[in-house]
Amino acid sequence: MKIGFIGLGKMGAAIAQNILKAGHELTVWNRSKGPVGELVKKGARAAESPEEALQGDALFSMLASDAVVRSVGLDGKLLDGAAKGLIHANCATVSVDFAREMTAAHEKRGLHYIASPVFGRPDTADAAKLIVVAGGAKGAIEKLAPVFGAIGTQTVIAGDTPEKANLFKIAGNFMIIAALETMSEAFALLRKGGVDARQFHDVMSNSLFASRVHQGYGQIILGRHFEPAGFEMILGLKDADLARSAAAGLAMNLPLADLAAKHFHQAIDEGMGEKDWSAISDVIAKNAGLG
Repeated sequence: MKIGFIGLGKMGAAIAQNILKAGHELTVWNRSKGPVGELVKKGARAAESPEEALQGDALFSMLASDAVVRSVGLDGKLLDGAAKGLIHANCATVSVDFAREMTAAHEKRGLHYIASPVFGRPDTADAAKLIVVAGGAKGAIEKLAPVFGAIGTQTVIAGDTPEKANLFKIAGNFMIIAALETMSEAFALLRKGGVDARQFHDVMSNSLFASRVHQGYGQIILGRHFEPAGFEMILGLKDADLARSAAAGLAMNLPLADLAAKHFHQAIDEGMGEKDWSAISDVIAKNAGLG
């Protein structure tokens, strides 16, 4: 397939690389040129403008937020010059309301929009072991199934509208946030009481809480390995706010998301915005009176 890719951050660059490895013809665009150059060395074509990335069979994008997508123009004006029948797969985590807006903007122009957010950190993306959550028209998702297979190990169909995939992803990220919050509080409680938090984590993460989230992030928190960030604190706050916004739209609230957002804000205010989001554990420990 002829595929364009916009947004070559840590996740985007890894995903684009695996699309290229699968033998697809790839055209890439990014505001900073460094990642573009690296992919060109591996066989991709550099787009001189984002419009050039919309001239193939499909466009993949991985941009940080609703606002960044708007700034690039993928919510409207940039779509005016897209190839007829283009399928746009948005791999980023965006708000439910924005997913609806994007769907309408594409339909207005005869284009296909699907949400395809992914679960996994940059190393998972690099190893092509992401979980892809797809939402949108069945035919469009089926056409991109081989591409999803090249970047991940599982594709979950969350529904026939894009916003359902985004809500699925937002809920999943909220569960990770909740795990960060509860592990951080539990470790602080143990440290305060003079109990070995590492021993506790070893027992719990290999029995009652045997999951990659609890095992991996527990080790990061205990070792305070917050740099380089796999997922930055500012993005953690974004995801907490997306969960809160989605809940408000459904006439409910998420008290734990409110608490986590408070801790993310505190961490960012203390200069930790570019550290891994698990560094909220430092804030929680500090609030507990621990050094």
